[in-house]
Amino acid sequence: MGRKPRGRGKRRFKHNRNFIRKNQRIRVPEIRVIGPAGEMLGVMSPEEALVIAKKHSLDLVEVAPTARPPVCRILEFGKYKYELSKNKKNKGKSGGKRIKEAKFRPRIEQHDYETKLRRSEKFLHQGFKLKLTMMMRGRELEHVDIGFERLRQAVKDLSGVGRPDDELKRSGRFIAVNLSPVPKNQRILKFNTDSEAEIEEDDDHDEEDEDLEEDEDIEEEDSDGAEEDSGDETADEREGDT
Repeated sequence: MGRKPRGRGKRRFKHNRNFIRKNQRIRVPEIRVIGPAGEMLGVMSPEEALVIAKKHSLDLVEVAPTARPPVCRILEFGKYKYELSKNKKNKGKSGGKRIKEAKFRPRIEQHDYETKLRRSEKFLHQGFKLKLTMMMRGRELEHVDIGFERLRQAVKDLSGVGRPDDELKRSGRFIAVNLSPVPKNQRILKFNTDSEAEIEEDDDHDEEDEDLEEDEDIEEEDSDGAEEDSGDETADEREGDT
C-alpha cells in the first residue's frame, strides 16, 4: 500500500514586534509628524508627510504606533535603525541610563533658564534621556499657552543635542516632553564647551535650586488638584513667585 502524498499544510507567520512601518507602509488616515530638525509639523495624512520627506530625500518613519494619531518622524531610516540597534546593545551592557529631568516655571528668570539648559545640554551630550517639565499653579493655569511656549523654546534651544520623542503633553498642572540624544557626531553644543560637557555631575550635590533629577523622583500632582502652599514648597515654586 503506497504512502499518501504529504500535504503542504498551513504556513504559520510570526508577528514581528520589531517591525517598523515607513513610507508607503504607513496606512492610517492621519499621523502626527515631527520634521527633520525635530520640529512639530502637526497632524496630516501620510501622503502629505511623504511629500515633505521626499523633498528632504528622507524617509517617513513611524516612531510611536500606539499614539492617537500615530507619531511619525522624517529622518534617514538607515541611521535610525543603526541608532536603535546601538542603543539596544548599550542598554544590554549597562542596564540603560536613567532619565534625567529639568523643571521649569512659566515666569523663570533668563539667567536661571540658561543655567537649567546648560545642565540639560550636558546630560543629553553624555547620552542620557531627558524629561522637560513645565510646572504651573494658581493663575499660571489660566495662561497655559505661556507654559507651552516656554517649553517649546527649551526644546528648540536644546535641538543641537536632543530631539523630542513625542509632542508636548499636558497632565493637570504639568506640561512635559521627553528628549533623546542625537547621534554623537551630530551634536552641536550651545551652552557648554566640549570639555565642560564631558564633566559628569553628581545628582546629589547641594545646590538649593537643583531641578535635574531621576525620573522616579518626579513630583506627582495632588489628586484634588490643589496648589501646594505648604512649607515644603520646592525651589522651582519659590523661583516662580519672585
